[in-house]
Amino acid sequence: MSLNSFGHLFRVTTWGESHGPALGATVDGCPPGIEIDAGAIQHWLDRRKPGQSRFTTQRREPDAVQILSGVFEGRTTGTPVQLMIENTDQRSRDYSDIMDKFRPGHADITYWQKYGIRDYRGGGRSSARETAARVAAGGLARAALARLAPGLTIRGYMVQVGPHRIDRARFDAGQIEQNPFWCPDAQAAADWTGYLDGLRKSGNSVGAVVELVASGAPAGLGAPVYGKLDTDLAAAMMSINAVKGVEIGEGMSAAALTGEDNADEIFMGNDGTPVYSSNHAGGILGGISTGQDIVVRFAVKPTSSILRPRRTITKSGEATEIITRGRHDPCVGIRAVPVGEAMMACILLDHLLLHRGQIGDAGGRIG
Repeated sequence: MSLNSFGHLFRVTTWGESHGPALGATVDGCPPGIEIDAGAIQHWLDRRKPGQSRFTTQRREPDAVQILSGVFEGRTTGTPVQLMIENTDQRSRDYSDIMDKFRPGHADITYWQKYGIRDYRGGGRSSARETAARVAAGGLARAALARLAPGLTIRGYMVQVGPHRIDRARFDAGQIEQNPFWCPDAQAAADWTGYLDGLRKSGNSVGAVVELVASGAPAGLGAPVYGKLDTDLAAAMMSINAVKGVEIGEGMSAAALTGEDNADEIFMGNDGTPVYSSNHAGGILGGISTGQDIVVRFAVKPTSSILRPRRTITKSGEATEIITRGRHDPCVGIRAVPVGEAMMACILLDHLLLHRGQIGDAGGRIG
């Protein structure tokens, strides 16, 4: 199985399976001299790890990261950084009943059709467990961004669970880490609690929409035609397990706007830099960042592993029913928030390094 890497200069390769002894990431291209230790990366992993509320899988994993290479005396050396997370709470017996069955909505059938072999214990590489490695790599990327672009911040939150959306008039960033849904709307979070409790108790699941905002990103990141920043961001988000759609800025809603409504008018600010009347473009024009907030949304489908019987087939082609037992998220979008943040951090750092390497201090001046 190839194609387990992403990035150009800041390149991340993830490895490991859901029920294997460990998983992790090999990160190549991180600049030297970045202050980092396991504790700094652990902070981000703790936001993603399972079992933190009744709305996520009750698998109990400490997700304790180990740095095996590429760091000396608390600083990156410029050599590959190897990150490892041991699996400690596997219950492979939960999957023995499905070893010859394909779970509807899951990658079981496509992995089998492509490779002729699959790890049925939790889905192997197709499991959301793999995303722990991405979050570890994202922790390293955040440390490098703090050094190279200190004004840049990345924030993710949920804006929709099933059919229930937040009210943007009630948007309060201070609420994001005050509830188990990373929700900026306290009333919506309260409503989602009862809704998800009902789904969880009935053995069902539901999808969600996550929004990511990067503030303070410099103008000029990304390149035409095939190196667009939004191209790499969209690919990064689509690579996350269960993601079925990605939007930049206005996204699909832009189709309903007129050119006059969609245009982000440009003015000169008091500090001599351009300012915009709006941000329908999501901070990216022609694949290059404008200096505005970079806004990305992605849609996560309902968790495929549910306790309700579904019709399927076996490897031999026989009709059967399946119930996926074990510990699963009623809404996998919840834990996708820190994963999306991590992927955005990796992509922005990668493009910052590309820009610095190609352009340096050059670039057009305005005013």
